[in-house]
Amino acid sequence: MSVTVFSHPQCMQHQVTEVHPEEPARLSAINDQIIRSGLELAIQQRDGVKASQEQLFHAHSVDYVKDVFARAPSEDHIWLDPDTLMTPGSLDAALYAAGCGISAVDEVMHGENPRAFCVVRPPGHHACYDKAMGFCIFNNIAVAATHALSVHNLERVAIIDFDVHHGNGTEDIFFNDERVLLCSSFQHPFYPDTGADTISPHIINSPMPAGTTGETWREEVCARWWPALERFEPQLILVSAGFDGHAEDDMGNFKLREEDYFWIAKELKTYAERYCSGRVVGMLEGGYDHSSLGRSVVAFIKGLI
Repeated sequence: MSVTVFSHPQCMQHQVTEVHPEEPARLSAINDQIIRSGLELAIQQRDGVKASQEQLFHAHSVDYVKDVFARAPSEDHIWLDPDTLMTPGSLDAALYAAGCGISAVDEVMHGENPRAFCVVRPPGHHACYDKAMGFCIFNNIAVAATHALSVHNLERVAIIDFDVHHGNGTEDIFFNDERVLLCSSFQHPFYPDTGADTISPHIINSPMPAGTTGETWREEVCARWWPALERFEPQLILVSAGFDGHAEDDMGNFKLREEDYFWIAKELKTYAERYCSGRVVGMLEGGYDHSSLGRSVVAFIKGLI
């Protein structure tokens, strides 16, 4: 069985300053590596839809969404927070990034293909219920999860987040929603300095120190995430796939490698086949060293295959 890769050309039109690490070339690096690896022959590639305001309202406050639309610039740029800017192409890019997650959920729920991955930007997992944060305008994985819950009437959705930064926005949105299991690993102490003290039966946070190796990270995942997944019995697994924990990525200080991302994708596929007819949707989050990002995404997709 193949994997469907969703993206959209508009995701390249979120232009940033010359020194901003979340740049359009991230997607080019992934696409180039997909071709170079030969993976292009083993996947299906599709354009995602554009998310509507109504679909965003499931994950964000009405006031926040309308404010983003109202403030979207027609020239130059604005800053939504100290790290998150909008240029004339940013709103559509963010809508297609969130919409690709909706398209992917629809595809796996309709049985067309049980596994999908979204190559999109801007990322999403720092965007909270009512504010932008950390390069993120809308929370793409939360929009996908709420679409699955509200449109496909699911009762249990698991979100796995292995970005080097804590998925604070996702935690904020689902903190009081026990229909969602969130498992998140992240460097601590580190931006955004959240998650280490969270107490919740359906949020499994794994703060880990700088220098964490793949072996240590796998031990933590096996000890805490897999038992939680087994208890939860998800009907869909979503993945906030951040690759900035790679040893070559200087955005963080983890020491993960491509084989670690291949491993977790393969393990998630096994759990998905056991509990939810193989349904897994991955969503690109971080990853800023272009070479390791491209290689890691290819390794993750191969693990799903």
